Formats: sequence, C-alpha cells, structure tokens
Amino acid sequence: MQVESRILDDLTRVVSGAMGTIFGMRDEVEAQIRQQFERVLSRMDVVTREEFEAVRAMAVKAREEQEAMAERLAALESRLAEAAAPRRRTARAAASTPRTVRKADGTDGEKPRKPARRRKSE
Repeated sequence: MQVESRILDDLTRVVSGAMGTIFGMRDEVEAQIRQQFERVLSRMDVVTREEFEAVRAMAVKAREEQEAMAERLAALESRLAEAAAPRRRTARAAASTPRTVRKADGTDGEKPRKPARRRKSE
C-alpha cells in the first residue's frame, strides 16, 4: 500500500510540476505573440484607441456645428426671401404700368424712350 501511495505521490508531484511548466510556457508564448503583434501593428501605422476616440469626438462636434449652421443658413435665406418678396411685387407692378410723361403743353405723351448708346470709337 505504501508503495502505491509513494508512486501516486511521485506521479502527483511530476504532474503538478509539468502543469507549472506548461502554464509558464503558455505565459511565455502569449508574451511572445503579443510582442509580435505589437511589432506588426507598429509597422502598419495603426492609431491607438485614444487617438481614434479623440478624432471621433472632433468629427461628432464638427457634424453638430455643421447641422446648426445649415439650420441658421436656412433661416437667414427664408428671412431674405420674405424681405425681397414685397420689393419684387412692387417692381413688377411698376413695370406693368406704362409711364407717361406730361408735355409742356399739358397733354400726356408716350412712354419715354431711353437714348441710344453711342459706341466709343477708338
């Protein structure tokens, strides 16, 4: 019985030692793989998470500002259109009624004509 007990104890020690070695090797392999990935990523010029988040925040802020400016521009354009609308109506009304000139003798004449432009000769 004691012989079997000793064999089991020795076997347990060997297995636990092997497990410790295996776990140590696993940690070493993980470190080597992590190091290799870091080398590959540094050659690829990949940004860090912090840099990505900073640029993303800037993009979100710029998008919000652009949308606010678009709304402001639309409001200004509508105000400009409203302000220009009465002027256009009065200009159209004035253009549709012919202008008459009163002659020196008091009678109405025809619509005045613009004088012809003379070409400048060089």
